[in-house]
Amino acid sequence: MSHGDKPNYGSQPNVATEPYTDEVLAQLRQDAAEVVARYPQKRSALLPLLHLVQSVDGYVSTRGIDFCAETVGLTAAEVSGVATFYTQYKRHPNGRYTVGVCTNTLCAIMGGDAIWDAVSDHLGIGHDETTEDGLITLERVECNAGCDYAPVVMTNWEFFDNQTPESVIAMVDAIRAGQDIEPTRGAAKVATFKEISRVLAGFQDGRAAEGNTAGEATLRGLRYAQGKNWSSPAPRQDTGGEATARSVMVTSTDAPGGTGPGTSAGADGKAL
Repeated sequence: MSHGDKPNYGSQPNVATEPYTDEVLAQLRQDAAEVVARYPQKRSALLPLLHLVQSVDGYVSTRGIDFCAETVGLTAAEVSGVATFYTQYKRHPNGRYTVGVCTNTLCAIMGGDAIWDAVSDHLGIGHDETTEDGLITLERVECNAGCDYAPVVMTNWEFFDNQTPESVIAMVDAIRAGQDIEPTRGAAKVATFKEISRVLAGFQDGRAAEGNTAGEATLRGLRYAQGKNWSSPAPRQDTGGEATARSVMVTSTDAPGGTGPGTSAGADGKAL
């Protein structure tokens, strides 16, 4: 189902914006100076600075582009080229919450496609479109990097694991009802898009230790290895006397006991 012909707040193109007020600009400059000070070259600070202006405007506006360009000594065109390359930077007003449904291979076959279809129809919007109330931007995501919990949905980059069409519809309805939503792992509640953008700019919100970040599915491989007494191979000395990392994958000539090219081996060189 296509929703491209429906009026949509989030699909409006980026337009010229009024300059920042003196108060906002002063705070931006103070924060930007802190960001730039982290790097040996000013231009290296561009990515967090784009998150910074996004935390103020809710997207990378034209005035945000100009501010970043002036701060790091690049042209507006160069900054815009970076901002349009990475999908976390939005060039039109974004919703208060970004809901990203993974439809990559594993999530898709586990139900990701069904989740996408259901929530897209429920909200009446498609990829990178925003509900008319400005609350939710919907994204079809290539991978949420949580395959062990497929199908996975992320809201403002917080994990919602093992989802169903019904659970995601309930989640977006809670957002639209003004309720806090709690991710499966991570912080106690999902922060807004602007708040998360400020965190991505490098300004911590003090919530990094909240909740669980690694669940049973993530730890299963580690626990299996521990049960087998497996460990990472120890460094060895090369002919020049310098320690080098030894690959877990060894060939028959790499270590005693190897059984052939590509054989997995433990620290003692024996095939696993």
